[in-house]
Amino acid sequence: MSHLTDFQTFLLLSILKIVVVLVITLMAVAYTVLLERKVLGRMQNRWGPSRVGPFGLLQPLADGIKLFLKEDLIPMAADRPLFILAPIIALTCALISIAVVPFGAVTHITANGISVDMGTIADVNIGLLVILGITSIGVYGIALSGWSSNNKFALLGSLRATSQVISYELALGLSLVGVVLRAGSLRLRDIVDVQSTHGALSWNIFGGFQFVAFFIYLMAAYAETNRAPFDLPEAESELVAGYHTEYSSMKFAMFFMAEYANMITVACVATLLFFGGPSSPLGHLLPDNFGGPILSAIFPVLWFVAKVLGFLLLYIWVRATLPRFRYDQLMAFGWKFLLPVAILNIIVTSLVLALRG
Repeated sequence: MSHLTDFQTFLLLSILKIVVVLVITLMAVAYTVLLERKVLGRMQNRWGPSRVGPFGLLQPLADGIKLFLKEDLIPMAADRPLFILAPIIALTCALISIAVVPFGAVTHITANGISVDMGTIADVNIGLLVILGITSIGVYGIALSGWSSNNKFALLGSLRATSQVISYELALGLSLVGVVLRAGSLRLRDIVDVQSTHGALSWNIFGGFQFVAFFIYLMAAYAETNRAPFDLPEAESELVAGYHTEYSSMKFAMFFMAEYANMITVACVATLLFFGGPSSPLGHLLPDNFGGPILSAIFPVLWFVAKVLGFLLLYIWVRATLPRFRYDQLMAFGWKFLLPVAILNIIVTSLVLALRG
């Protein structure tokens, strides 16, 4: 009976953790959209959303209600089961990958003798592979949406997205090998710990000399998430809206949410692998128990959120600045430039680590 009670306690704490992280992620998705609209507005010398609520802060709520109340149309010639399944696959894969992200320091909460780490949902020893695997499955949602819509624009968009993701996934995966070699582990917590000794100087981008890998990762991540200047799969001027041309109401909203959830995941992974994750840029200049147990648990989360926010702002800045690539330029950049440079980075990193002994 005691074992059952222990299991129930563990299950309750785990569900609580999952619900909190899921709600925060969905809120982050909603307000990332608002952030993008506001920042783009400022960059283009206009206001952006400003009417709904103070400073336009209730605009995501208004957009959600609008999409929820819109008519849900399904084309007569569409493959109905796959048409419905596609946005579910895209959004589910986008949200699941957050599960292995360590967003704070190791903080244990104990109840009935059961201790649960509240700094991450699941501390998996192959966390990096889990993220890469889940995000690559997300392309099935895009491929199925284009095919099941029975629309030539949607099909072209999904074919573009599939070939683009497969092409840039190689460079993205190879760009992370140098980081894994330095940490000697695929566990995200281990990769963060390697970077937390001397603050910013021990981060992989500086102390690990992985700035080339970071550039490759950033370019490949923009292409993976179908964002400007690699937004060919949903190029409005050519393909109407690409793979979600035929989608409306909440199905369209699910694709929209999946795109921004993928952006947040990319920003989280970049923060963890290259910028020390939740570790402080000051290193151990501040003692680990600074401010007592509550503040020492909150500070790592704040550092993590600040770094992720910096990456999201960079996403928006790139969208506002750079024009869209031509499709042949996009594929040539991935295969002829990023892939060879990623392989070269692995060779150089391996030699340096071997010489260091």
